[in-house]
Amino acid sequence: MKRMSNSVVSIDESQRIRDLFIEQVRRGTVSDGLSDVSATPRIVRWSAIGDVGWSEISWTDLDEASADQVIDEQIEYFSSVGNGFAWRIYENDLPDDLSTRLERAGFTHDGTSELMIARVNDLTIGVEPPEGVALVRANHPEGIRRLIEVHEKVFQTDHTQLLRTLLAQHSISHSLNELVVAMANGAPVSSSRVQFFPDSDFAGFWGGSTLPQWRGKGLYGAMVTHRARLAHERGYTYVYVIASNRSRPILERLSFESFGSVSSFRWQPAVPPRWMSDITPPRTAP
Repeated sequence: MKRMSNSVVSIDESQRIRDLFIEQVRRGTVSDGLSDVSATPRIVRWSAIGDVGWSEISWTDLDEASADQVIDEQIEYFSSVGNGFAWRIYENDLPDDLSTRLERAGFTHDGTSELMIARVNDLTIGVEPPEGVALVRANHPEGIRRLIEVHEKVFQTDHTQLLRTLLAQHSISHSLNELVVAMANGAPVSSSRVQFFPDSDFAGFWGGSTLPQWRGKGLYGAMVTHRARLAHERGYTYVYVIASNRSRPILERLSFESFGSVSSFRWQPAVPPRWMSDITPPRTAP
């Protein structure tokens, strides 16, 4: 038995949630208009369109006999379009040595995180921001730039492509994301966003960036509560986070349950496309 919030969750219920996440999120193929999506019985691939969007392998069903060929096919495809791409290995993904095969094929390991899932209704009453800090909606160009400003200060990497992608998403639809920035003394000190998947029970929490001098004041927890309320307003049942080691203890206190490790790998072409020549690839997903 596992515990989610104040109730005990059976192993069967936990497996049902895991299966639902795989089917609706990892195998989801509804494009945001900025990426091409290709699905086969063995793989789901997202490919950025030009200088916007996100490229990744979101789901696989591989075995020892098929893995190397599929890996080579993805490298060949992304080489042909000149894009790098991410490949996340979730716990229980096969074959067991998939990470070794990716590294052998030239992928870089970006680190290991944890898939955390919670029921939206368990999060809407929680942490409030500290005194003097306001959580403001940032679904406009100025707000997007504020969100990126915090990201770049925290991660110390260039997030130009993410900036372009969020601006492009904003121009297509205002319903794909809700961006939130914490403001103190007129300056952004923390930022995050929630991604809404069409026809899904899940919303995804991304970002969660807080300037070092503002950590330990409850801002991350306040951001979780605030975004959960936004997800609740739209009728979502679950939220998920690909959580760092720093975030995991906070999320566990807020009723999130661990659904296993997630190892992130990245492949980059030898010669990046011209529009990426001045960009350092982010170490976290958008």
